[in-house]
Amino acid sequence: MKHEVAFILNGAEICVRIDDHLRLIDLLREVLGMTGTKEGCGEGECGACTVIVDGRAVNSCLYPALEIEGKNVLTIEGLRDAENRLSAIQMAFVDSGAIQCGFCTPGMIMSAKALLDANPDPTDDEIRDALLGNLCRCTGYVQIIEAVKQALQRLKGPS
Repeated sequence: MKHEVAFILNGAEICVRIDDHLRLIDLLREVLGMTGTKEGCGEGECGACTVIVDGRAVNSCLYPALEIEGKNVLTIEGLRDAENRLSAIQMAFVDSGAIQCGFCTPGMIMSAKALLDANPDPTDDEIRDALLGNLCRCTGYVQIIEAVKQALQRLKGPS
């Protein structure tokens, strides 16, 4: 059975008819073409599919698409500015060498963004805790933690 769902995606109003069983990741990737969100495990274990829903980082592979009604969804594509430039967080990941194969990167960045939006001055332990649900097989996490700290400094601006 199909249902209509209306929500905000990366600042744009969306209204779409979807099947009852659809997951948020399937809606984003297959219906709406937002392929920056990756599916790794499909079980909520790897964090590759992380998006932000109403300010909270969620695993879109576990999130029923029907539950998105009336909510605000932000994906990696929504971080670019009007001139299509990367956000401060995205640039920090690039500049810190926190991107290797890149598969985990969108989820890592979205988890970092949710953290920095909620906590503008996190400790190293709070950064690690925020990224606990995101797995990376390439970088060893050192560069990822450094990227989040660098993004924090960029967002704060010159001292």
